Amino acid sequence: MSERVVVDPITRIEGHLRIEAQMDGNRIAQAYSAGTMVRGIEIILRGRDPRDAWAFAQRICGVCTLVHGIASVRCVENALNYPIPPNAQLIRNLMIAAQYVHDHVMHFYHLHALDWVDVLSALNADPKATSELAQSLSNYPKSSPGYFADNKKKLQKFVEAGQLCIFPKAYWGHPAYKLPPEANLMAVSHYLEALSWQRDVARLHTIFGGKNPHPNFVVGGVPSPIDLNSDSAINTKRLSQVQDIITKMRNFVDQVYVPDTLAIAGFYKDWGMRGEGVGNFLTYGDFPEKGMDDPSSYLIPPGVILDRDLSTVHDVDMNDADQINEYVAHSWYDYSGGKNAGLHPYQGETSLNYTGPTPPYQHLDVEQSYSWMKSPRWRGKPMEVGPLARVLTLYAKGHEQTRELVDMTLKQLDVPVRALFSTLGRTAARTLETKLIADTMQTWYDNLIANIQSGDTKTFNEAYWDPSTWPAEAQGVGYMEAPRGALAHWIVIKNGKIDNYQAVVPSTWNAGPRDPEGQPGPYEAALQDNHELHDPEQPIEILRTIHSFDPCIACAVHLTDPDGEELVNVKVC
Repeated sequence: MSERVVVDPITRIEGHLRIEAQMDGNRIAQAYSAGTMVRGIEIILRGRDPRDAWAFAQRICGVCTLVHGIASVRCVENALNYPIPPNAQLIRNLMIAAQYVHDHVMHFYHLHALDWVDVLSALNADPKATSELAQSLSNYPKSSPGYFADNKKKLQKFVEAGQLCIFPKAYWGHPAYKLPPEANLMAVSHYLEALSWQRDVARLHTIFGGKNPHPNFVVGGVPSPIDLNSDSAINTKRLSQVQDIITKMRNFVDQVYVPDTLAIAGFYKDWGMRGEGVGNFLTYGDFPEKGMDDPSSYLIPPGVILDRDLSTVHDVDMNDADQINEYVAHSWYDYSGGKNAGLHPYQGETSLNYTGPTPPYQHLDVEQSYSWMKSPRWRGKPMEVGPLARVLTLYAKGHEQTRELVDMTLKQLDVPVRALFSTLGRTAARTLETKLIADTMQTWYDNLIANIQSGDTKTFNEAYWDPSTWPAEAQGVGYMEAPRGALAHWIVIKNGKIDNYQAVVPSTWNAGPRDPEGQPGPYEAALQDNHELHDPEQPIEILRTIHSFDPCIACAVHLTDPDGEELVNVKVC
């Protein structure tokens, strides 16, 4: 048998992910993605008040700090036909957008850049030449020779003290690194800069949601009253702070993140020809101007693109049992209808059936079950979700700014349109949508201020807060575009309590194992596209493509005990 390369765990991600690559010489012939941890939120939620679901569901992940809370309140509002005030919608948009900008910048510099940037090479850089390089790319005011000299000294101290753990799990000196020392020093300096930047911009969540991570929400709106004369509400001072944060976000994106992405990508244009994946893309849509029931007002439109065909965008309906199903043919779960059945999330089951080996083990039994993740499918097809899916959908729908950004990027890098579907395209798409969303934050903020100035300060709708007004049975779906892709929570409510709850998350779509038809998931398919390893002991090529998806595995797994009983009782005081 040919060699199988194992990377376990994949580092610089949230959660535990194992990748096994079956090699054909130096080429990856088959790849397998295994989530190796479990969660229990969906079981814990059964029998609880739907209005409390967000507080539990938000704890599915500590990195996606608000997205599960948003999806959760939206699913309850959808089930109860519960509209929210325009100000609440704008505040939610601002909070989600802040999550995008924060998350994408942090992913690029602190989780993904080390796949392309050789930190130790930066010690050979000339700070003056680095300054000239940086100033040729943007007008960032800190790009002086002294700034880069100071950061080079910081890096030298890290190296001399043996403290390179701040730059975790990379293969310094690997022949796949292509950046010159000055580009490496520029990127390392901005890595350090982003650490300080992210601390400040996270404050937007604390202004509107009280804290970060896991800001507060409420079914029917947002828990942030507006009173310009009150110290305990959203007042003039706090609104001014929000404006400052938006400005700081946009400046860093325009002057640092976008130029760095394009500069680094220019040395790795060959990665525009590998990592294509399944070629199918799914978006649920998000950032409504007029409410979730009007998809035509979304900044990011819903839709499905099949086989890389940008001429047609298919409709998506999350309530249609023929469209979205989850499979467990290669997962450590059982369905009452058998391992090969597919279930829509309203009928979703989370029943453990682990009969596999106990870690550590040599290899996954990929002919059987090999992951804690399920395999979602849209009309039986694997779908990639995330920044690339959103940018492609916007591009296909003719969104003007997206078309300008994408066309500018393709021209500057001198790569064909086909490069959009690659590892390189996936990484570039994340950067371009960050600029799009950061720019649009100003519009939402301006609209919020205009509403307040006109006398509209309402942020909560109490009309449906009384459970006695609810129907005896209801079901709904709450969806959004999380930074990592399409996220939806499905809820079934009976007699005022949660009867069933299922979350299908971005990393389930992307990282799930093969389905009953043997179709690989997006991670697996992307690694099977034109990947050769320089050194199986240092498989940086695997990290580059997997990190281009920005994995978050904690969100993607499920748990119950063998008898389906509750595993923990959480008391809310």
